[in-house]
Amino acid sequence: MAPRIAIKDHIRENRLFTSRAAIAFIGIVLALLAIIGRMAYLQIIGHEHYTTLSQNNRVSLQPLAQTRGLIFDRNGVILAQNLPTYALEIVPERVADLDTTLDELADIIDISDSDIERFHERLTQKRRFQPVALRHRLSDEEVARLAVNRHRLPGIEIAARLVRDYPQANLAVHAVGYVGRINEQELQQIDASNYAASSHIGKLGIEKAYEELLHGTVGFQQVETNVLGRTLRVLDRTPPVPGKDIVLTLDADLQRSAKQAMGDERGAVVAIDPRNGEVLVMASLGDYDPNLFVNGIDHTTYNALQSSRAKPLFNRALLGQYPPGSTIKPFVGLAGLESGTVTPETRIFCRGWHTIKDEERKYRDWKKEGHGMTDLKKAITESCDVYYYDLAQTMGIDLIHDFLAPFGFGQKTGIDIAGEAGGILPSTTWKRRVRHQPWYLGETLIAGIGQGYTLATPLQLARATAILAGRGRPVRPHLLDRVLLAGGEQQPFAADSPGTPIDSIQPRNWDTVIEAMENVIYGRHGTARRLNHGQPYKIAGKTGTAQVFGIEQDEEYVAEDIAKHLRDHALFIAFAPSDAPRIAVAVIVENGGSGGSVAAPIAGAVIDQYLGATP
Repeated sequence: MAPRIAIKDHIRENRLFTSRAAIAFIGIVLALLAIIGRMAYLQIIGHEHYTTLSQNNRVSLQPLAQTRGLIFDRNGVILAQNLPTYALEIVPERVADLDTTLDELADIIDISDSDIERFHERLTQKRRFQPVALRHRLSDEEVARLAVNRHRLPGIEIAARLVRDYPQANLAVHAVGYVGRINEQELQQIDASNYAASSHIGKLGIEKAYEELLHGTVGFQQVETNVLGRTLRVLDRTPPVPGKDIVLTLDADLQRSAKQAMGDERGAVVAIDPRNGEVLVMASLGDYDPNLFVNGIDHTTYNALQSSRAKPLFNRALLGQYPPGSTIKPFVGLAGLESGTVTPETRIFCRGWHTIKDEERKYRDWKKEGHGMTDLKKAITESCDVYYYDLAQTMGIDLIHDFLAPFGFGQKTGIDIAGEAGGILPSTTWKRRVRHQPWYLGETLIAGIGQGYTLATPLQLARATAILAGRGRPVRPHLLDRVLLAGGEQQPFAADSPGTPIDSIQPRNWDTVIEAMENVIYGRHGTARRLNHGQPYKIAGKTGTAQVFGIEQDEEYVAEDIAKHLRDHALFIAFAPSDAPRIAVAVIVENGGSGGSVAAPIAGAVIDQYLGATP
């Protein structure tokens, strides 16, 4: 039987081929439409976005650091500058073994553990091809040693940098402040774009208060880079604007005299021009070298500063709150005269103590045997406590509070740097609000001699003295004198309103108190007689002593038997010339003892230099 031959179905095959060709064609068309659509999206809709990305692969924007403004004292002495120094930097990608390289560098120059710790911190913040600083402020000898060994240390660079420097070291550190590395908290508060080329910011004092003026404006340059981000050429450049130089009211020579007069004592000296509020001296002792903080202080040094009994980091002039002691007596005496509680002729008998009716406690005078018959002038001249116990008891604490408040007691002065304490000027209302307790008569008595709850900062005392010197003319202390602009122009400090004048006090009452303060220096029994050395101008002043701790009724205070840190504080306020004041000074010497023998000579040295050097 012959084999069967299969017959092809050409019609079916044609239909199958046609359908497959149609499907393939539709697929090709859809694919072409997808490609055309994507190209349209990339080239039309997303053109700007992808052009920018492409450009950024080739062009990058780099910040250019600006130069920080300088700080001068009133006579042109530089207090803060930018010092060109050499820094040791390492480019990580060019170093085969970083730990070995660090060990080799430590054999060549001095590298501390703190330097290495900070280096590793910075290492995480930069790319591997960017240099990272290991040591700042290299000496010439260290630079020479590194240069000689550089051939065997690939990736090591010696770079010139401008570093903030304080040539007067600790002279005015609490006023000028310092700069330090920007921390995370500050990074959240600043304009990040303007600090793109900056690693430092003002931390304290003038450096912080006028950061915006001193910092300047960052510059930028467009550079062409390769795929690794390295610069090939500069395409465009916007130069940075340097920070403005500023001039302070401080007198560096006067500040130095105050510190030298203080010697090894702890405390503060503040001097103000009562005519305009310019701060001539702001010295807080102990102190420290601000250069330690610029590039980061090591833990050992910082812990030593923090644990020191001298508290060098504490700004006593602004933050130290002390009982004003007898320096408050001219103000309380003026309140007695103006309120009509006493007259210049009113006299009491001081037998060495004062008592309150139906109380056994004796409020003692500093002079055990008493002062005898005493009027207001004698009470100020010889600092009679009993007279002021009696005066305070008669006036009452609220009258004292209301009269002293316009002199700035119990409130911040508004000085143009941050961190100021407010002090305390007590009253019945204050004690109910703060202590939730009633006021007692005995507290009024000790408030009358500047003890008890009453607290004032040295800056507050200086301002109050300046207002007294100006017979009620208000002043607002300030440290900025003027800003130096381009082209030699100058912008003077624009002071806020200093406050309301105390113009209700009768001239004869001012005269009485100021004459009594002159007698403190020139009177036969004045408590600061040692300041009288025949100078061609008169000084008006008041000594003060503030207790650090209380003693029992029958105990006698003997300084030699008490540890130094528990002895009384010594205070002194003064202004001169008394008939046309140009300087008002407040001095506090912690645990110094006698205001007349310890604090007064310090104020005298400042006054004598200032008035002796000016017409």
